[in-house]
Amino acid sequence: MILTERLIRDHTLTRKEYEELLEKAGNQEIRARLAQEAVRLRKLYYGDKVFTRGLIEFSNYCKNNCYYCGIRCGNPNVKRYRLSREEILDCCENGYGLGFRTFVLQGGEDPFYTDERMAEIVREVKTRYPDCALTLSIGERSYESYRILREAGADRYLLRHETADEAHYRKLHPESMTLANRKRCLQDLKTLGYQVGAGFMVGSPGQTGAQLAEDLCFLEELQPEMVGIGPFIPHHDTPFAEAEAGSTDLTLFLLSVIRILLPKTLLPATTALGTLDPKGREKGLLAGANVVMPNLSPVKNRKQYDLYDNKICTGEEAAECRQCLARRVESVGYRLVEERGDAYLS
Repeated sequence: MILTERLIRDHTLTRKEYEELLEKAGNQEIRARLAQEAVRLRKLYYGDKVFTRGLIEFSNYCKNNCYYCGIRCGNPNVKRYRLSREEILDCCENGYGLGFRTFVLQGGEDPFYTDERMAEIVREVKTRYPDCALTLSIGERSYESYRILREAGADRYLLRHETADEAHYRKLHPESMTLANRKRCLQDLKTLGYQVGAGFMVGSPGQTGAQLAEDLCFLEELQPEMVGIGPFIPHHDTPFAEAEAGSTDLTLFLLSVIRILLPKTLLPATTALGTLDPKGREKGLLAGANVVMPNLSPVKNRKQYDLYDNKICTGEEAAECRQCLARRVESVGYRLVEERGDAYLS
C-alpha cells in the first residue's frame, strides 16, 4: 500500500513506480482505496454533478488506416456518410431542448471538411447556442487550422494520443502517422487556448504495463483538461479482429489513478466501458469519472459510425438515451446537470 498512499499524498509517481502500481491492479484493497480517494477528489471539485456531452458523429469518412478502427480507410465494408450542415444543426437543436450544453462534433479525418467548411459550422453553432461549449474531435490538423477553428469559436478539442510509447504506437498505426505529430497537435491545441482532451486505449494489442506507465507520465506532463480512456474492443473488419478485448477492471483502476494524478480533470465514463459491462458507466462514475457522452447523431447513421463491435445505444433516440443515462447516474448517487461543465481551472 506504500505506493498507493504516495500517489494519494503527492499526486505523482515515477514511471517505474506507476509500473509497479499497475502490477497490483487486481488487488481489491488497493483498488478500493484508490477509488475512495478518486471519488473524494471529484466531489471536492465537482460535487455530485455529472456533465453530459452531446455527441454528434457527423462523418465516418477517414483518410487514416489505424489498425484498430472500424472506419479506417482500408475497410471496404463501411457504408460512408456525411451529415449536412443542416443535419448537424438539427442535432444541436434537439440536444439543446434536452438540456445539453456541450456539443461534441466528432468525425474521421475527412478532407471534405476544409478549414473554411468547418469554421462555418462552428460559427453557426456558436451563434445559435452562445451559452453552449463546442468541442471538436476531428483528428490531426495543422497549427493554422486549429487557430482558424479556435477563432471561429471552438472551445475544446479531443485528440486521444492512444499510446505514448513509440514502439506500441507503431504497432497500432500505419507508417504515415507518427506519435511525434500527435504530440505536436496536442501541444498546439494547448498553446491556442483550447480545453484539451487526451487519452488512450486500455488493453490494446501488445500493450504492456510499462507502456501504460508511459501514458500516465505523458498525461502528467501534458496536464490536459479532459482524459478519455476506455477498454480496447476489437472490430471484425480490422487486422485486430481476433484480438482480446481490454479489461474493464483495469480501466476502472486507471480511472481512479488518473483522477488522483489530475484531480480537476474532466473524466468520462465512456461508451466502450458500457459496451463491455452493462454497468460499466455506473462503475466508471464510482471510480472517479464525472462525464457521460450520450449520442445526438441521427439514429439512421449511428450503426455506420462503427469504431468497434457491439457499440451500445446505436438504436436509441437522443431523448431515450438521456433519460436512460439520468436513471443510471442517479442509481449510483449522482445527478445529470444542464451545464457546460468546464474544467475546474482555479
